[in-house]
Amino acid sequence: MSKNFKDIKTLDTPQGNLNLSWDTDVLIIGSGAAGLRAALAASEHANVTLITKTTLTESNTHYAQGGIAVAMNLDDTIALHIKDTTAAGAGLCDAGAVEMMVSEGIPRVGELLDWGANFDWEGTLPRFTQEAAHSRRRIVHKGDATGRETTDVLIQRVLNTERIHVLQNTFAIDLLTDEGVPEKREAGVTCYGVTAIVEEQVVCIRAKATILATGGLGRLYPCTSNPKVATGDGFATAWRAGCEMIDMEFVQFHPTTLFLDGAPNFLISEAVRGEGGRLLNIRGERFMGKYHEKGELAPRDVVSRAIQIEMDLTGFPCVYLDITHKPKEFILERFPTISDTTKRYGLDINVDLIPVRPGAHFMMGGIRTNTDTQTNLKGLYACGEVACTGVHGANRLASNSLLECLVYGARAGTNATVFAKSQPDHPPDIPLPSNVGASLASIADAAAETHTEATKIAVQEALWENVSIERNGEGLQKTLAELQDLATDLGDLLTSPELKDIATIETVNMLNVAVMITESALTRTESRGAHYRADFPTQDDTAWQRRVLITRDSPLEVIPF
Repeated sequence: MSKNFKDIKTLDTPQGNLNLSWDTDVLIIGSGAAGLRAALAASEHANVTLITKTTLTESNTHYAQGGIAVAMNLDDTIALHIKDTTAAGAGLCDAGAVEMMVSEGIPRVGELLDWGANFDWEGTLPRFTQEAAHSRRRIVHKGDATGRETTDVLIQRVLNTERIHVLQNTFAIDLLTDEGVPEKREAGVTCYGVTAIVEEQVVCIRAKATILATGGLGRLYPCTSNPKVATGDGFATAWRAGCEMIDMEFVQFHPTTLFLDGAPNFLISEAVRGEGGRLLNIRGERFMGKYHEKGELAPRDVVSRAIQIEMDLTGFPCVYLDITHKPKEFILERFPTISDTTKRYGLDINVDLIPVRPGAHFMMGGIRTNTDTQTNLKGLYACGEVACTGVHGANRLASNSLLECLVYGARAGTNATVFAKSQPDHPPDIPLPSNVGASLASIADAAAETHTEATKIAVQEALWENVSIERNGEGLQKTLAELQDLATDLGDLLTSPELKDIATIETVNMLNVAVMITESALTRTESRGAHYRADFPTQDDTAWQRRVLITRDSPLEVIPF
C-alpha cells in the first residue's frame, strides 16, 4: 500500500523525546528533484536521512512549469542539444559536464516515465514543445505543471523506500566539519553532517557523507519566480564551511513573471512564448525583433534586457504577453495552471493580455563541484541549483534545470554512498557547536524580528537596484558598501555560534550570498550571458573566458576556464 505525505517519519524516540544527535550513512539536505533523486540512488546501498526546510513538497522544482529538456524526439540528437546548451552558456560551459547531462538525461527521463510520470503524450511519444534558444522541440511536459508531476512521482517513490528517513520542517544551520581538529588539517577538511533546527530545538545530524541539494536564491530579490524557501541557505552554509564558490555573478532573470496587483510572485512559463506568445509594450507594439533575430525565442538574458529597456523607454512598469490568438481549447489544455491562477485575479488569458516583467529565477553559479558532484570538502557533495559543475555556463538553457537535477542528483547519491561505505561505522568525535541542545524561545523578540525583516528588505532592494538585470561599477561599489554596513549593523549575529533563530539565520545567509554575488559581478569587467555590465557592454573572450572563484578565507580569485 502506498504511503501518503502524512506518513513521514520523525526523529522522535519511542519515549517521545527528541534525539539531540542522529547518525546516518548519507544525509541529504533539500527535497527538490535533485535531493529526491539523490535519496533514491543512495538508498540502494545505504541508509539515508533526507531533511527539508519546510514540507517535502515545497521546492523550486515543485513550481517549475515549462518541462524537461531531453533529446528524445525523432528529429533530435544529443549533439544538437549539446550545441544549444553551450551556445546559451556564452563560452563558459564545461563540455564534459554538458555531454554527461544530455546523454545521461535520456535514461533518467525514461525511468521517470517508467515510475509513472504522467507527461503529455502524442501517439507513442511524449508531446515535445518548443522553448527559447532550443533548435528542436525537445521539452517533455505535463501541461504547465511539470515540476509538480515530477516531484509527486519522486516523493511517492521516496516515501515507499524503507531506507529513506524523511524529516520535514528541519532547518540546516551549519555543516559539521573537522576543521577545528589539528591532526586532521593536513588531510584536508571533512564534512560529517549538519546542525539543524527540529521542533524548535538545535540537533546534530551526523553522516558519513552529506549532499547539499538546497536549491536556489531567488528570494534575495524582491521580484522573483521562486518560493519563500529559496533564500540561498545552501550557498551560505557551504561558504561558511570553506567550500569553493564559483560563477556567483551569473544570476538568471526570467523574462516573464506576473505583474498584477494583489497577485503573488508567479512565473509565466517560457513555454507560452514557445507556443507562439507575443511580447507587446504598452503601446501594443511587438518589440523583440529589434533586439534579436529569434524574437520572443531569444535567450532569456536577451529577452529580459529587452523588456527592461522597453519599460524604461515607455515609463511603464511592465510589458504584456499575448497568447489570445491561439484557440481557447489549446490554451486551457496547455496552460491550465497559468489560466487558473490568473483567473483568480480577474484575468482571462484567452482574451486578456498578461502583464509581465522580469524576475530573479535561477543561479548558474554555486558550490564548485566536479562531474562526480564532489566539493573540495571530503564527504560533501552538491547537486541541483546550489551546485556548479559548469553545465550552464553564463546562462542556463530553458528546461535544462530539471534535467540537471535528475542526472546529477543520481550521480550525487551513488558517489556519496561509495564514500560512506569507505568510512568507519561511527563518525569521529569532533567539537560540536555550543548551541546543540538549545531550545528556541517560544515567543520571538519583537524588536529583533522587526530588525531582521528590515535587513532582509534592505538586501533585496540593494540587489534589485544595482545587481540585477543591468549592472555597472559605480552601482556595484555602492551596493557592496551598503551590504557591508548591514553586516556591521548585525554585529555578533553575523558570526555567533549561538545562532538558533530561523529568521535571523536566513537573514545572515542572504547577506552572505548577496556579498558573494556583488563582489563577483564587480570583478567581471565584461558582459556575458546573464551578467550585463553597462560600463563594459561587450563580451571579452581574450581577458574574460575565465571564472571567478570565491572562498571564505582567501581573496577573490580569477581562474582559467
